[in-house]
Parts: sequence; structure tokens; C-alpha cells
Amino acid sequence: MFGLDGNAKLVCAVFAVAVFVGCNNTALQNKRPSPDASGPASLNAEQSARVLARVGQTTITVGDYADALLHLDEFDRLRYQSAERRKEFLNEMIDVELLAQEAVAKGYDQSPMAQQEVREALRDAMLAESHKSLGGPEAIPEAEVQAYFAAHRSNYRDPERRRISVIVVSSEAKGVSALAAARKATTGVKWGEVVRADSIESVGDSPLDLAGDLGFVSPPGDARGGNERVPEEVRRAAFEIGAVGDVLGRLVEVGASDASTSGARWYVVRLTQKSEAHERSFSEAERSIRIKLAQEKMQAADEKLLRELAVRYPLRVE
Repeated sequence: MFGLDGNAKLVCAVFAVAVFVGCNNTALQNKRPSPDASGPASLNAEQSARVLARVGQTTITVGDYADALLHLDEFDRLRYQSAERRKEFLNEMIDVELLAQEAVAKGYDQSPMAQQEVREALRDAMLAESHKSLGGPEAIPEAEVQAYFAAHRSNYRDPERRRISVIVVSSEAKGVSALAAARKATTGVKWGEVVRADSIESVGDSPLDLAGDLGFVSPPGDARGGNERVPEEVRRAAFEIGAVGDVLGRLVEVGASDASTSGARWYVVRLTQKSEAHERSFSEAERSIRIKLAQEKMQAADEKLLRELAVRYPLRVE
């Protein structure tokens, strides 16, 4: 952040602000403390207690400033590298305190919305504290990750996926005509021209070679590979097509009953892309498994904490 590592960066920032305030608002100096190399580069109690500003009866200390910086994400902290920017950050803290004190004076802190926001902030603080002992995804033992991978191998077997484009018509006769034209279309653009000429489904302003595109589907029976835009009859038919660019040699009828063909549709189906089946290795799956297990541990910790609190603070829903 400021050319040093870890907390040393933070020390530099807060001391630069302290120097500014301590010099009766003279130009802020980019002075850097020289932490003892043998000790941690962090604020001690005396440094943390140093007062930067007083707002009414409230003080803003170096420690308060450091905490506020730490609550920013790394990208936002980078905005406060220069002396003027660090001064600006302190001024922002002062503005917040001024407005907060006036809001309390007017009783805004007692409004239901303010009280709810306070409760939510306290909730987040409790959960964050509960999660500290868990560590992140990298803290999950490799043996545990390996065991999960072995027990869920099917989740990491990606089946073949096929991308299809269709022409939809309202009668079998029109379907026969559209199928004949589609089988003569040797390129994606020519296929698109047939789609725009014959399909009753809107194709919008998409490029011709994407006209009628419905996206990818996996083989029938694969719960992960459905597509709400693709009827099951069409999904099954997609896996009858031999090669990318080919058009299925028959119409696919969807929505007809024995009693009536009212509402039925006939589909001409073209295979436009194919993704081969792939079984992910442990190294490919490891990161996603670690994240999943870490999330499960956090959820379990949250549920355990809530059960304990429900005993400590008796709960009754009326």
C-alpha cells in the first residue's frame, strides 16, 4: 500500500495523519516511522490512543483511523496513499461524526429503520467473529478436500453438451418445406436466412448465423443440463444429429395430443456447437471444493451459534 509490508503500511498512513494534526494543520508530511525490526510493525497502545480530532465530546484517535482504513477493501485503501488523501480521509471521518451526533440529538437513532440497521451491523460483527476461528478455503485440510472429491466424483464429470438452433413452425406442411430449405443451407448465414423466413419464433436483431439459437443442452436425464427454452423432445433429438453444422433429418413435433394438434409446434433442429464430455481432475476441482466446504463450515457455525443463543435468550414466536 505505502511501500512497506503488512501493518507497517498502516502505521505509515496513521502517523502521517498524526503528524499533520500535531503540527497545527501545517502541510501534511509523508513521514514514515521506523518500527523496530525485531518487533511487529503495528500500533502500540500509546500510538493507538493518540488523538487526531475532537468532535464535541467524542475523540477520533489514531486507532480509530487505523480501524476505519482496515474496513476499506484493498482497492479503496490505495486511494489514500498521498498526504492530502490521508487528510481527506480524516475529514470524512469528522463529517460522519458530526452528522451522527446531530442525528442522535434529533432522535433519529431511535427510528425503527435505524435500530434495524444497528441490529444488522451487530449481527454481522457477531458472525464475523464466529468465522475467525474457521479460516478460509485454504484452511481446509487437503485430506478433507480429497475425501469430498472421491465421494462426489459424478459432480465433476461434465457430459457432452450440444448447442442447437431451431426453426419453429405451426404446421407439419410448413415444417416439411422449412426442413427442405434448411438442409440446403450450407453455412450459418444461409441457415439464418431460412430461420428468418420461416420461423414463427421471434429472432430479434441477432446476427444471421445466430438466428434461432437456443443455447446448450446436455443429454436427456442429466439434471444439470436442462434448458427451459428447449422442449424435452427437441433435447432428445439434438443428440441424434451426427456432426456440427448438420440438420436433423426429421421434424420434431412438440405439444400435440391424440385428440388435437391445436397448439402443436414442429421444430427443425440444427447442431451448431459441441462440447466434448470431460472429467475434471482433482487439481481442477480443488478450489471450488475448498470454497464449498468453507461455506458449509461457516453455515454450520452460524446455525450452532443461533441454537446456543436461542437457549440463552428464550425464543417465542407469537
